[in-house]
Amino acid sequence: MIKQHRQAYRAIEEVSQGQHGAVTKLLDVIGISRQAYYKGLRREETVWEAHDRRLKERTQYWFDFHHQGIGAGNLLINLQQDELIDFPVTIKQVRRVMRELGIRCQIRQKRHRRVKQSEQYLQDNVLNQCFYVERPNQVWLADSTELKYGINGEYKMRLSGVLDLYGRNLLAYNLSATETTAAEIQVFQRAFTRAGNVHPLIHTDRGSAYTSKAFNRYLNQFEVTRSMSRPGTPYDNAPIERWWNEFKLRWMDRHPMAKTYKEFVKLVEDGIHYFNHENRSGQRDGLTPEEYWNKAV
Repeated sequence: MIKQHRQAYRAIEEVSQGQHGAVTKLLDVIGISRQAYYKGLRREETVWEAHDRRLKERTQYWFDFHHQGIGAGNLLINLQQDELIDFPVTIKQVRRVMRELGIRCQIRQKRHRRVKQSEQYLQDNVLNQCFYVERPNQVWLADSTELKYGINGEYKMRLSGVLDLYGRNLLAYNLSATETTAAEIQVFQRAFTRAGNVHPLIHTDRGSAYTSKAFNRYLNQFEVTRSMSRPGTPYDNAPIERWWNEFKLRWMDRHPMAKTYKEFVKLVEDGIHYFNHENRSGQRDGLTPEEYWNKAV
């Protein structure tokens, strides 16, 4: 018997509840004679149909039992050990049943080696929150932060920077759409161009840009010492984190939000100039970061 007809017969029997008129109308809809309908209802299930029904039940059972994490091969093994399956089962049958049931193994995606490769460039926390230095270019801190612009602040940019721990002078910065390896390399190119032949300890967090092969290959040519914050410990990079907070609270938040990219760039540049050249502090003997830094160079 056609599978669809058998299912239709059962549906008609349940819906009509034995009412003669209802049965007639439903049979007219699907185009089956009354004789064929009653013959189908009285027809006994064949051995093949019984096996197929049980195979589907047990396939679904084992598939769910293993949290939908096994494929046809392992399902076959479970079915062959199943006491309720007392007939031979082949891999071809299992695949057909899986296809008819609409089930498939939830395969774990293969993990690429990019993460493992980046782990090769993880460094110890050499700085270890020792934020006192005696001279410029002894310790550089690097990080990035998110800034917004637009009529409703709908656009986002990353501001990357290299901060000299001595005097909290922002040596270089770079604006980019996202924090990428290229963006971080560019900001360090600017820092080294300005500072000259120096070999500082460079401290960063463990972001993918800082652990990438390209970034570390770039820094190796300057014979620097690397240091990284511990996972989930932003205080290990506290001075530059504070610099970002001050920049946002005392500059970005106190100016109208830039509507265009051009206005945004100018606002950021003016803010960095303010903090480097005009922001005096008693901790720097009343000097600005730039004056304090240049005095010691």
